Amino acid sequence: MLFQVEMDVNVPIGFDQDEFNRLKTAEKKLSQDLQEKGVWRHIWRVVGQYANVSIFDVEDNAELHDVLMGLPLYPFMDVRVTALCRHPSSIRDNDR
Repeated sequence: MLFQVEMDVNVPIGFDQDEFNRLKTAEKKLSQDLQEKGVWRHIWRVVGQYANVSIFDVEDNAELHDVLMGLPLYPFMDVRVTALCRHPSSIRDNDR
């Protein structure tokens, strides 16, 4: 199943900078691993915000839930999820 996921990151003022940098490094590694596996299909930065719009390809909403909950920065995120399905006018075979 494909899902559009919008993630806004809101780190509390005064949060330990070293810990935040550690979390960002872990988040980047995990996101790149998930991209290599085809789970995190696309990721785009939202201009001027600490936010992204991503496309995930997972078995079901339970798997997506587990992936999102496992992100190191998840405790600081506002997340919006939209389920997607293939559009009948699409000319691509691989977009489900």
